[in-house]
Amino acid sequence: MSTQRGNSSRSRPQKHKNKTSFKNNLHDTSHRTKLINNITVSEVCQRCKEIIEWKIKYKKYKPLSQPKKCVKCDQRTVRHAYHVMCLDCGKKLELCTKCCQAKAIIHGGVDQQEQQRLDSEMQKLLQSLPERKRRTFIRYMNKQAAETDEENKAKQKDDLMMKLNSLKTEDGSDLSDFDFDDSEDEGSSNEEDSNCF
Repeated sequence: MSTQRGNSSRSRPQKHKNKTSFKNNLHDTSHRTKLINNITVSEVCQRCKEIIEWKIKYKKYKPLSQPKKCVKCDQRTVRHAYHVMCLDCGKKLELCTKCCQAKAIIHGGVDQQEQQRLDSEMQKLLQSLPERKRRTFIRYMNKQAAETDEENKAKQKDDLMMKLNSLKTEDGSDLSDFDFDDSEDEGSSNEEDSNCF
């Protein structure tokens, strides 16, 4: 911009232009930088999300070393940098956890580490089930996946965990949770019964 008073428009383009865009992990490939780049910003309004993502993109983000005190519940439960309210208070009051204003909140999904932990936990539970109950659960899971859309993924996970826990019993004598109304299984069992006599 010109230094003349009232001249707010400039006719020439800017003098110095970058040939390549800034990469925050070009020379720094440390574990800390990888963790910062994998952060998903959630439970904040759109403007606050853009601010935090800018800080991550241009290597200005400084993670917290200790949890901060929440402005609503006065507990040390704020674990994300630049947030002033904990996630529980933000969800309860439906406020942005950074600016504390009642704007449209962007809810993030489950991050990758949490997703991997849940998947491994489900695999362990599946391995502990007997073969018959395991196949019943897999049929139920496939049926739920075919019926639900993207919005009901969290609800679907809760339903699957409830079904898995109901199938998991201490002794194998409880057959009340089985659904024997599958047409494929009935047809094959009737053929086997007729062949036995």
